Amino acid sequence: MSDLHRFRNNAKAIGMGNPVWDEALHHGLIDLQVSVDGQDRVRGADGHRFVNLCSCSYLGLHNHPAILEGAIEMVRREGVIDLPIARVRIRLRVLDELESALSDLYGTRTLSALSASAATSSLLPLLASGHLCDDGEPRVLVFDKLCHFSMNLVKPICADESPVLTCRHNDLDFIEDACKKHGRVAYIAEGVYSMGGYAPVRELLELQDRYGLFLYFDDSHSLSVVGESGEGYVKSCIPGELNPLTVIVASCGKGFGGSGGVVMLGPKNQEPLIHRFGGPMAWSQGLNIPSIGVNLAAIQIHRSPELGERQRRLQENLALFDSRIDTEERGNGFPVKIVRVGGTNDADRAVEVSKELFRRGFYSSAVFFPIVEKGKAGLRVMVRADNRPEDLTEFCDLVEDVIAEITEIAAGAEKVNV
Repeated sequence: MSDLHRFRNNAKAIGMGNPVWDEALHHGLIDLQVSVDGQDRVRGADGHRFVNLCSCSYLGLHNHPAILEGAIEMVRREGVIDLPIARVRIRLRVLDELESALSDLYGTRTLSALSASAATSSLLPLLASGHLCDDGEPRVLVFDKLCHFSMNLVKPICADESPVLTCRHNDLDFIEDACKKHGRVAYIAEGVYSMGGYAPVRELLELQDRYGLFLYFDDSHSLSVVGESGEGYVKSCIPGELNPLTVIVASCGKGFGGSGGVVMLGPKNQEPLIHRFGGPMAWSQGLNIPSIGVNLAAIQIHRSPELGERQRRLQENLALFDSRIDTEERGNGFPVKIVRVGGTNDADRAVEVSKELFRRGFYSSAVFFPIVEKGKAGLRVMVRADNRPEDLTEFCDLVEDVIAEITEIAAGAEKVNV
């Protein structure tokens, strides 16, 4: 029994988190049924129209005419929706066309995946066993404490192959000590974190040079946002082809404007093992035809001046937001912002603030344990290139007013209780 809950504890997470989820459901903040109502607005089933500030379409490509047409054109060209067979056995030529185009765009060998999460589930166990490394020897895996749930989910599987450790967020000293103690080590992190902040990539590359540290990043929240080709934060720190000790996975369903996921790799020797033994990348079929079509269309946009224009508009909107709302992510150039609400019952307060902002026409999701650490509940805001500056200004005004109102109400209630 002592080995239980080494890597997850559903009873604790559900026991603490579910009551707040229920409160969010009660206030109509989750399980929303909507229809698209313009470039950056949606409409609920009750007719309530609002600005969605929780979309990960950071460059506003989700309804780009060329991307929509890319799906239609590819279905007409191929005459099917899918080829339902594992890609290791049979794959469509157009999938090779896509992966070749992605490799050219990012300047390193790139594979497609059904999602970034599917890629992580495929690759991390192979990394733990040493089969993504030239020496074929298992590596001690060090997970950053703030890794996304899709990465932490694989910890127990990896622990069947090699020791698994967890370090404090961005703890370079811990990582270096692990390298000195264990020799062969892999560090698992996000490039830009889903709850704000980013990895010290250049310092980690120095540790890689010094100790042979393997680096595995999920950089979904900066793909397309950063880089001349939209290669993302991590890859933009690494000129040329990736080395054999670095892997980057990312979602194509966020800033990229497409579907599925990508895996950026170094030399080609790992590819057969990935497609034969790599979990979802082995047993599932590849991307379907519409997804291939939208991704090829998105690549064309990334090769055009439009990419730089949309990146510029995003940075202007980020500067506007940062000039009004003070967050830990202020000025970092990335689109994920967490607005802390404070207070002893911060999770309930985050739901209250989110509810009131939604009533006034803006959706920003309340985040609380286990999504974020205990005591750090707040609002998750995703700034996009297609946000209207006047909407962001109004939202910032409302955030300041609503937090002040709810804080005053809470203070008054505490006095009454005393």
